[in-house]
Amino acid sequence: MKRYFSLTLLATAILAGCATTSLTSDDVSKGYNSINAQQLAEHVKVLASDEFGGRAPSSKGEELTLAYLTEEFKKLGYQPGNGDSFLQEVPLVSLEADPNMVLTIGGKDYQYKKDMVMGSSRISERQSIKDSELVFVGYGVNAPEYNWNDYAGLDVKGKTVVILVNDPGFATKDPALFTGDAMTYYGRWTYKYEEASRQGATGAIIVHETAPASYPWSVVENSWSGEQFGFQKENNNMDRVAVEGWVTTEVANELFTKAGLDFAAAKANAAKGAYHVDMGDLTASVAVKNTIKKSISYNFIATLPGSEKPDEHIIYSAHWDHLGTDKNRKGDQIYNGAHDNATGTAGLIEVAEAFASLPKHPSRSMTFLAVTAEEQGLLGSKYYAAHPVIAANKTVANINMDSLNLLGKVKDISVVGIGKSEMDSLLAQAANAQGRTVSGDPKPSSGGYYRSDHFAFANMGIPAMYAGGGSEALDEDTANYRKRMSLVLRGCYHQPCDRYRDEWDLSGAVQDLQLFYQVGFDISEQPQWPKWNANSEFQRK
Repeated sequence: MKRYFSLTLLATAILAGCATTSLTSDDVSKGYNSINAQQLAEHVKVLASDEFGGRAPSSKGEELTLAYLTEEFKKLGYQPGNGDSFLQEVPLVSLEADPNMVLTIGGKDYQYKKDMVMGSSRISERQSIKDSELVFVGYGVNAPEYNWNDYAGLDVKGKTVVILVNDPGFATKDPALFTGDAMTYYGRWTYKYEEASRQGATGAIIVHETAPASYPWSVVENSWSGEQFGFQKENNNMDRVAVEGWVTTEVANELFTKAGLDFAAAKANAAKGAYHVDMGDLTASVAVKNTIKKSISYNFIATLPGSEKPDEHIIYSAHWDHLGTDKNRKGDQIYNGAHDNATGTAGLIEVAEAFASLPKHPSRSMTFLAVTAEEQGLLGSKYYAAHPVIAANKTVANINMDSLNLLGKVKDISVVGIGKSEMDSLLAQAANAQGRTVSGDPKPSSGGYYRSDHFAFANMGIPAMYAGGGSEALDEDTANYRKRMSLVLRGCYHQPCDRYRDEWDLSGAVQDLQLFYQVGFDISEQPQWPKWNANSEFQRK
């Protein structure tokens, strides 16, 4: 079936006497319709195979992944995106904490993984806290723009802070408090540790709760144990708290009771306004022994030069990495990461092929960036933002793909961070041609806009779109399938069971990839660059 070519953009090109008119609506539609489920599935099968071992950074799985991407993009006629190379070096350091540790509080030893997960971001073989006083600091937020500071009047030097996950808006659902149910960056675990470090704390412990975290304790067990990758600063990250980690809700309840406090009441107080309270005589002790390895991982970058404005780039992004292999785990040891994010990486190839199939390149360059170490805290995209291959003032927009829709066709498309930029209107235009509407984030409380690689581009001032899937099934059969498959997917997030399944319905993923192709093409052909909306916290720098 033919798809639309933006008549407005075509008319603009004709009036300008632009060579873009050599691309017909049939040309653009052929590229659009070249995106298909069979090819997408084949790429996912390879990337998520046991041979690739879960695609951990600096592993054999990384070598295989980068070789596969290089081969595929070369076949499509793409040029190396980083000078004469398809790769950008990302220097990493991995810290693997010895699991034989205990966290001692109030005379009781808490066990690794069962009760807590602790570690250190300092580049040091040994870090510890000993008899460190505990203080509850609510959400651990210092946000002047919201007139909120949980640390106001508090000296936490030498102390260990206990922190709630998410931010006060989630707890109250008050739209006037922060951004209501939609998590801000202040709700992210990364921010909690960063702010505790800025405040001079010795330790930082986040209380895990499934609803505000948006994932179960098993994700903490799997994601924060084993090798933890990061960057090595000149000070060996000694400005970070000595020990950081998580405890279960059950442990938190026990600790608050020992301190003569009520956890539920303390949470309620923390949501009313800036709040902190000492936890009596409770102190924490734990010793972390790190195995340190330095390595080089890589971002992958490939470019299809633009026919009219080759120095202006639309960047498509996805992370190629996952959690690798846990040889200490019983049973299945490989975190294949099929959904997260072999689908997004495969999607890059599919969209790239659609552009390569055009008889003439789009006006602006199309660049495809597969980043490393997303699962370790968006490290690959953070590194790219700090060392951009393409300058921010030459980057028109970013379209990010993370965990594509496996639940069949839908009548809408969900936009994470809806309303932040003019890209939403281009997406709505393309979605309308599919008979779809644009809907908001289905789970704003999870803070999705701050949890994937587009966030790095947004921080650079580059309009970044993160969309996909939807909530309204196309028909009754699809609705029934969605109910069954969503249960499987929900239980497999960051688990070994996130592997390719023949029963996946990739037709919805194809719908979305076609939209991403169309939006990128439209951005390429329009004279003006997309802008952030006035109410967005991001603006061009």
